Amino acid sequence: MTIDYLTETRPLMPREDILPVIIGGDFGVYGIGRCFNEAFGCRCICVGSQPTESITRSHFFDVRHVSAHASDAQLLDILMTIAGEHPDKKLILMANHDIFSAFVARNMETLSRHYALPFPTEEVMERLTDKAEFARECERAGIATPGTVEVDFSGMEDEAWAAPEIPFSFPVVAKSAKGEPYDVLEFEGKRKIWFIDTAEELTQLWETLKAAGFRDTFLVQELIPGDNTAMRSITAYVDSRGEVTLIGSARVLLEDHAPTMIGNPVAMITEDFPALWRDACALLTENGYRGFANFDVKIDPRDGRALFFEVNPRIGRNNWYMAAAGANPMIPMVQDLIDGKACEQTRATDEILYTLVPDSLLLHYITDEDLRARVKRIIREGRRFDLLLNPTEKDLRRNLTVWLQKQNHRRKFARYYPEPTETSY
Repeated sequence: MTIDYLTETRPLMPREDILPVIIGGDFGVYGIGRCFNEAFGCRCICVGSQPTESITRSHFFDVRHVSAHASDAQLLDILMTIAGEHPDKKLILMANHDIFSAFVARNMETLSRHYALPFPTEEVMERLTDKAEFARECERAGIATPGTVEVDFSGMEDEAWAAPEIPFSFPVVAKSAKGEPYDVLEFEGKRKIWFIDTAEELTQLWETLKAAGFRDTFLVQELIPGDNTAMRSITAYVDSRGEVTLIGSARVLLEDHAPTMIGNPVAMITEDFPALWRDACALLTENGYRGFANFDVKIDPRDGRALFFEVNPRIGRNNWYMAAAGANPMIPMVQDLIDGKACEQTRATDEILYTLVPDSLLLHYITDEDLRARVKRIIREGRRFDLLLNPTEKDLRRNLTVWLQKQNHRRKFARYYPEPTETSY
């Protein structure tokens, strides 16, 4: 296993002709930038409203500020300005949030004149990222998903409107079928995913969503038992020919439990899951997908079935875990969209621990003794990597802020998830 490049400043494949432009400002954006910098030695431009200090004080990021609720026209104006300022560069546009992925899809014709776009078309994106439609596509492909009931809020103003009956026993899980219609809403107590214990709680959620102005589709799903370690994450890239040229996966160890971040992994071990890879690749290729994709899958401890939850039309917040495992995702993408080259499939096969939290905190939540021993072994062997603790970053203020944020996870978990449970909520 060779991962020396992670601690060196020398890029894997130096390039001066490319310029990545990344919309957003969270640690996932930093991960994309770090992948580009480690692969090609290039600087990146972050276009965001409030980028984290890990980005603003990074040695390989420049920042262009945009308002928090910028319109398509405003975002396009900034992106076109950047393109005009760099006529000598081959521009690549990336994003790591549903709202910005949808923006790219809506404006693909205009953006494609100036930027390489590792994204699916709007039609494909709408079909697969709608969690209800995704479940139907999985059913057609013979891939298991949790039992699901769709609740259509478009006619909620009608006095005759009534939520459908829920055939599952409580507790259940509730979430928006699409990211964007829900993400733009702001209301007190908002959660990314809702864990509902009773029918009364579910009725109250419907009233809350109605008052907030939600008029799209919400889903109610059966709660699949098992803690965070039952989750799997799959990352893939489909090239312009329709071939999956990058694949990798990880066993989730711990997820964030803050209300608006719940479900986002904060620690994972890279691991091969060939059967899951086959299903993920089949879904992508059969639907004409292009670009990066990230799947959430859970293993049902009752019968061992792999249940596909969703696919995100982007590389995912924790994208750098692929690079840490020896498969930098930007390399096959650049070879495809910038160089026009077909390449063999790259697989992330090195076993590493990717983590954003202190080791002691992580180990507190791993109750399986064999898995705990495995994590400890990986740490002892020096194969633990933290995205934000980048040895090439020398800014003291940045690094102190990152360290303090890492320690702050202790407070967050003490508040929202003080002890591990069998269901992770």
